[in-house]
Amino acid sequence: MAMDVTAQIRANPKYHQLRSTRNAYGWVMTALMLIVYYGYIALIAFNKAFLSAPLGPNGVMTVGIPIGVGVILFTIIITGIYVRRANTEFDALKQQLIEECK
Repeated sequence: MAMDVTAQIRANPKYHQLRSTRNAYGWVMTALMLIVYYGYIALIAFNKAFLSAPLGPNGVMTVGIPIGVGVILFTIIITGIYVRRANTEFDALKQQLIEECK
């Protein structure tokens, strides 16, 4: 019985659509995160003068601090975007697939 359901799911075009869409979206989000993170690391490695430039007249905070906070916020935002899409679009496709293969 379980093998029949598995075979039905794998033969369903919605399964292939779900799988390819989810994988492509995951890779795009991964690439974005790697670009932002390693971009910041490259900036630290190759342009320390820019990151150490003071913000404001007092020079208490440097440019690197808000950029670092931006990287952290970007991580949180991109995770929220992925979770939102996974909980709506991907879960809806999964539910349709389950209903069709019962």
